[in-house]
Amino acid sequence: MPRSQSINQIHRPDALPDFRNQGVMLRIVLLSNGMALAVALLQAASWAEIGQRMLGISALLQPILLATLLLLFVLAPVLLRLPYRQGVAATLLLVVIITLGIFHLGGQLYDLAVEPGNFSSWRYVLLSAGATAVLLVYFKLRAQALSPAIHASRLQALQARIRPHFLFNSINAVLGIVRADPKRAETALEDMSDLFRMAMAHSGDLVPVRQELALARQYLALEQLRLGDRLKVSWHTENLPDDALIPPLVLQPLLENAVYHGIEPLAEGGAIDVRLYRTGNEIHLEMYNPRQEQGSHHVGNKIALTNIRERLALQFDIEARYTVETGKDFYRVQIMLPYVKDKENTDEPR
Repeated sequence: MPRSQSINQIHRPDALPDFRNQGVMLRIVLLSNGMALAVALLQAASWAEIGQRMLGISALLQPILLATLLLLFVLAPVLLRLPYRQGVAATLLLVVIITLGIFHLGGQLYDLAVEPGNFSSWRYVLLSAGATAVLLVYFKLRAQALSPAIHASRLQALQARIRPHFLFNSINAVLGIVRADPKRAETALEDMSDLFRMAMAHSGDLVPVRQELALARQYLALEQLRLGDRLKVSWHTENLPDDALIPPLVLQPLLENAVYHGIEPLAEGGAIDVRLYRTGNEIHLEMYNPRQEQGSHHVGNKIALTNIRERLALQFDIEARYTVETGKDFYRVQIMLPYVKDKENTDEPR
């Protein structure tokens, strides 16, 4: 069986932040401008002067910030391989060089007052180095709060919320046919045993998408024993790469939600449409099912959907998106994830 893999999206406490992560870059921009606003407030003598001060600070800050983010994005793989102290030193040196370069290239634009001994340039160097040090301390403290041990325990706790629901519904599916067709029920129990073995085997943050598809199809086979022709599923995975990795137990709870709250209450049943595909560096998961607006015999507690949303936030920060669209007679879930490759099993067929 393919091994699961950790994305290490939240780094160990003794590592630099991942400067290619959108959440990290957004936090750098917001915190840097927040510190600039604080300086403007301290320098201003009146409310009207705050905007002028902020504009003057931004004239130097924004070019430095943009150039720094671009270089950190390019050099991120190299910086992450360095020991923590060397990585911090390299980052600070990079910021100092960029600050001096932009300050001197800007000429008199930034040196409004005549100050001897290059005081202005060194003042800005110290300010930029100090701001960088504050940001690195912030990311280190954040990494400690979201250390791998805490990260793993939170993921396990979140996944545990799904499994009892998963278990009870699968047992009910088998009980629905145990009297009418005992032999078929025996086969279904064997399938359920395999299904739970797969579900409980997830130990990493990410698993091969083909493994999740196999688990989902096995779950649907159990539900079709109970619902028969009332349950139809349309799969669209032609544009999904075999080497894609996704979080475990994401697809199955969505299908369970679609069956339990969408198909089962409808006397005539319905069809679930599942689409998984890659667009650029993103993996998209879309699921559509009909629903009954009034009189549903199931009232959802949304545990599974909340679980998925929390796990995506833990693993991918703002790089994952989760949207739900509800109409009078339909329910649609759309999830976007970064495309993470399974480097160990890229040649295995799905």
